[in-house]
Amino acid sequence: MRDIALSLSMAGLAFIMTAIWGTPLLRILRHFKIGKIIRVEEPDAHRVKMGTPTMGGVMFILPVLLLSGLLNAVALIGVTTSGIGRSVLLPMAVMVGFAILGAVDDWEGIHGKRKGDGMRARTKFMFQVVLALATAYVLKYVIDAPDLYLPGYFFEIEIGWIYVPIAAFIIVAESNAVNFTDGLDGLAGLIAATAIAAFGGIALMQEQTFLARFCFILVGALFGYLWFNVHPAQLIMGDTGSMALGSVLAVIALMTGQWPMLLIIGIIPLAEMLSVVIQILYFRWTGGKRFFKMAPLHLHFELLGWSETQVVQRFWLIGLMAGLIGIGLSQV
Repeated sequence: MRDIALSLSMAGLAFIMTAIWGTPLLRILRHFKIGKIIRVEEPDAHRVKMGTPTMGGVMFILPVLLLSGLLNAVALIGVTTSGIGRSVLLPMAVMVGFAILGAVDDWEGIHGKRKGDGMRARTKFMFQVVLALATAYVLKYVIDAPDLYLPGYFFEIEIGWIYVPIAAFIIVAESNAVNFTDGLDGLAGLIAATAIAAFGGIALMQEQTFLARFCFILVGALFGYLWFNVHPAQLIMGDTGSMALGSVLAVIALMTGQWPMLLIIGIIPLAEMLSVVIQILYFRWTGGKRFFKMAPLHLHFELLGWSETQVVQRFWLIGLMAGLIGIGLSQV
């Protein structure tokens, strides 16, 4: 009970910290004219978002790093040693690494030579793979994360060296999946917060207290960010936030060994990513026809007549139910 109380308390503190420094950050982003550029092919309703401050992922990343760092510092100086072997140092490092990559992409798209486009997809993908492979190696051979747990099996399933490429694939895929999800006010933040809270609950049940605290600190910070990001959004997380969130969600799932639950708990990012893949493949196979009205999936439903808030609320309800189902299945 103490672990649950502390985790929830830290979530509340993270929310307050993020909400307090959100307004100064908005002034900074506006001062440096770091505003979103809308693609020509996006729905006309998105035109009003042009110039909305982006790179807003910094708003929740910094409080998470500060609070999680302080918690680990207390443990490292000897007050407590529980959970050190699987501390939050790895997800913190992954969050920073992918946030920097996303920030470069955002900056290139706003003020760089490729204004409106950002980094070349091939270059960004290469850096994602390098970061993911390094992370997967640390998971397997440094912190000794569990290989795999499946519903109905009450023991760890060893999969050997193949864990590394599988883990790397999951990290890259989830990073891009959350990136695709980030297109409507509040959507990516709500979906990510729900999924991370679900895995935080799983970590608590596994007595991975430091990982659980990290999860709930991140959830609290995301709620603080959503204070400014709900419709109509005052800022957007950009690749700085979405890539960091996707990668850290994957790492959290891998650290619990319950990464197959990403197929359920992360059903919305998965659907968003698959919609893009299906759209591209169908377009090529049919010589120019489209399977969806537009991809990612949330744009398809907008063009069907759903309002932005309807898409966000309905997708979040699906994500919430998927999170509850995922937690239940992880304990079978």
